[in-house]
Amino acid sequence: MQFAGALTALITPFRDDAVDEGALRELVEDQIAQGIDGLVPCGTTGESVNLDDAEYRKVVSAVVGQAKGRVPVVAGAGTASTRHTLELSAIARDAGADGVLIVSPYYNRPTQQGLYTHFRAVAEGARLPMILYNIPARTGVDVSLDTLARLADDCPAIVAVKESTGNVLRSAQITTRLGERFTVLSGDDALTVAIMAVGGHGVISVASNIVPGAVASAVALQAEGDVTAANAAHQKLRPLYEALFLESSPGPIKAALALQGKIAEEIRLPLVQVGDTTRARLRAVLDDLGIR
Repeated sequence: MQFAGALTALITPFRDDAVDEGALRELVEDQIAQGIDGLVPCGTTGESVNLDDAEYRKVVSAVVGQAKGRVPVVAGAGTASTRHTLELSAIARDAGADGVLIVSPYYNRPTQQGLYTHFRAVAEGARLPMILYNIPARTGVDVSLDTLARLADDCPAIVAVKESTGNVLRSAQITTRLGERFTVLSGDDALTVAIMAVGGHGVISVASNIVPGAVASAVALQAEGDVTAANAAHQKLRPLYEALFLESSPGPIKAALALQGKIAEEIRLPLVQVGDTTRARLRAVLDDLGIR
């Protein structure tokens, strides 16, 4: 398992509509100090679709440079275009990333054959270990179990799946059929313990942007088989998980980090800052957790 445990889907901090590299490096350092198992810049949470290629290079290079090999860095590189995905994968590889996270091509809604051909082309061309990211609510298409099985047979570079269908049964099916071939990672904080209970190996987490130590601890407890303690840790964080998705992500997590004074609360259109009701809920949750 090259990528397992608690990995953070890092936000991209902006200031004056530019990448705030100083804040980003401080976030990376704090993540590692609190015991996170890996970092995933430039995914959905990192507003990847709103970064140009120069900004993408800057973000991945900064995260890799600050991490200094202490934890693996898996750069989000998936786009709606196979060609552009390969271009971003090359940038990630040149920057020193340990792997790439490749989301299903969005908006195009390819067939299962199209998905297979896309992921195979990227797996062969990226020349890095790859995590396949299945999130049909955002992309409009679901990668079927049969397609995953074909990719498992034909693409040894695909080492893990970020499972974000919201269906624990799907995770159980993957681990039963392909568990020795793929590491299964939850893409939903609220389902991490449940997915690990059916054979998953961790999470790519939004919440760990703000509570990396707590998320890593809950995942480690579940991995060690201390189900009671893991569930207690998970339930303590549940109000945060819920608050972070009251509006489109990463709006709420950026608002939470801004409440802590760690970043400026800037987000790029078409996303906007959260409303007053959500901000008040976030403030109350952070106060209850004693982290603001």
